[in-house]
Amino acid sequence: MPVDLNQKSLVELNKLAIDLGFAKPGITAVTKPWPQSAYLHEFLDLGHHGQMQWLADEAHRRQHPTDMWSEARSAIVLGFNYGPDHDPMQNITHKSHGNISVYARGHDYHDLVKKRLKKLASWLHQETKKPLKVFVDTAPLMEKPLAAKAGLGWQGKHTNLVSREFGSWLFLGVILTAAELPANTPSNDHCGSCQDCLDICPTNAFTSAYQLDARACISYLTIEHKGHIEVKYRQAIGNRIYGCDDCLAICPWNKYAKTASESKLQARPELTMPMLADLAALDDQAFREVFTASPIKRTGRDRFVRNVMIAIGNSADVGLIPCATIALTDNSELIRAMAVWALSRLLPAPEFIKLRQQYLPNETNEQVKIEWLR
Repeated sequence: MPVDLNQKSLVELNKLAIDLGFAKPGITAVTKPWPQSAYLHEFLDLGHHGQMQWLADEAHRRQHPTDMWSEARSAIVLGFNYGPDHDPMQNITHKSHGNISVYARGHDYHDLVKKRLKKLASWLHQETKKPLKVFVDTAPLMEKPLAAKAGLGWQGKHTNLVSREFGSWLFLGVILTAAELPANTPSNDHCGSCQDCLDICPTNAFTSAYQLDARACISYLTIEHKGHIEVKYRQAIGNRIYGCDDCLAICPWNKYAKTASESKLQARPELTMPMLADLAALDDQAFREVFTASPIKRTGRDRFVRNVMIAIGNSADVGLIPCATIALTDNSELIRAMAVWALSRLLPAPEFIKLRQQYLPNETNEQVKIEWLR
């Protein structure tokens, strides 16, 4: 079959991608059926997407790249390394500090990666004269299966992409093009008998290898879940206030990972193990200021401080009792409810009962009342 890039141009594509900070790009055809469509619908039928209704609403477009854009013939998939400079598992032992997922400690990767993808896409359009589209994690597109098909790595038992060269720490960007490009060989699965990622999950969110119930995943609960977090998950959350890296960090392939070289993806000092006391005091304006240019900003102050209250409840730090007590009068019922739960764990029973007698009669929200009366 004729292709729209010759060997010389492919070499130039690889060089330009690497110069822009990407890993070596992978290429795959997108014109054939693939099994991921069936997996997506099974995932949705089981309700494993939880409150992520956009997954169900866009399933008809997400199930195959050509369902989203009928002109697509090839995909160029690029990884952008965001490897940490330490073992993220160390952070969960610092109970009075908030543990933020590695990907969210720097600047928002969406804008950074997309700008560079557009530069590469501009070159590709000039070479092929064919239309194309650029995506970074915001379109109805299954990037991880595409990345595996394009040879960047394989989807591990934790459902995330694993790379021989970068371990678990790759952001993904995709260029869909109407051009016919020579495809790379898909990656093989190299997980073998290892199931460290499944065993370490604090909430047992994996129903089996390669199967995740997002409703039990700490990343989902602390980022996507809009309501009250069920009691059965709260203690397991620990000090994880935004996302969870456990299943990524434990992967043995991380021994080959490299620290991110892009300065904007390196952890900002204020997001590296911040004090829970400082985070609990954030009002809406302060929250927006602290998390400017951060993906955390999308979650909103109320959900974020809800997570902080859970971490305070898990801290065993009685010095944080005043922070939770102040939150009992917060405008957000999400925060008030988790402040009650935190105090129920930090205070001796007689002191908690005194607070209940003081605050419960004036409480108007039913969920907060339930927390007082558990």
